[in-house]
Amino acid sequence: MTMQAIDDGPLRVRQEDTTAVITLNRPEQRNALNEDVLRLLRDLVRRVAADDAVRAVVITGSGDKAFCAGADIRQMQSMTVERGREWALLGHDVFQKIEELPKPVIAAINGVAVGGGCELALACDFRFMVDGAQIGQPEIKLGMIPGWGGTQRLPRIVGTALAKDLVLTGRLMASDEALRVGLVNGVAPLGGVLEQALVYATQFASLPPLAVGFAKRAIDGGIDLPLRDGNRLEVEQFSRAFATTDKAEGLAAFLEKRPARFEGR
Repeated sequence: MTMQAIDDGPLRVRQEDTTAVITLNRPEQRNALNEDVLRLLRDLVRRVAADDAVRAVVITGSGDKAFCAGADIRQMQSMTVERGREWALLGHDVFQKIEELPKPVIAAINGVAVGGGCELALACDFRFMVDGAQIGQPEIKLGMIPGWGGTQRLPRIVGTALAKDLVLTGRLMASDEALRVGLVNGVAPLGGVLEQALVYATQFASLPPLAVGFAKRAIDGGIDLPLRDGNRLEVEQFSRAFATTDKAEGLAAFLEKRPARFEGR
């Protein structure tokens, strides 16, 4: 089936061929995330996960100023300790569901990505960033720390020393440095980052979606395991592919010297 488009509201979604494009649509608030947006995003991720016509997902922001300026500060201002814990758990739940999607998720960072916006990008598999934008975790300057995975995902991507530099000082990283340290996969000129992300996403239309999901689970699930346990996880995911018709099609197409036609079965 095809994703039902949503053209207004705080989240927009449309389908470009086999790619679902999710746009944070609060430009006047620099696409900040409040509770309503998080819950809408969680529901939308569930829909995407169940839609076999979607082979990849791109998440971006509206306008040319911000991908996402993080959590809604006004909403956090009056939170108690317990309410703050609930707030953190909600964000973790949403971002975990994004990370665990059995489909590639690409962040098209069209402007500043700070705080929760950085953490949203970190939950994606790939990140493309507009030239001149900045990314980081400045929560320390508000008397807080990252609460939606920044202290955990960031060091796994850029290493502990650089993650501490960003989190403990709150400094923002420019796009050229982000590319150099491997935080983003590519940098695009102004106005071109969504196109770059969509072009990257097109390759997944012709790849076997079940195998892509198995590979994601092996990488994400094994990264924190001892090597021996990680290898066991790889064997488990590898063997699952043998139950698919896509595996049979892929091997047959290779031997017959023709393009494979993967159907996700």
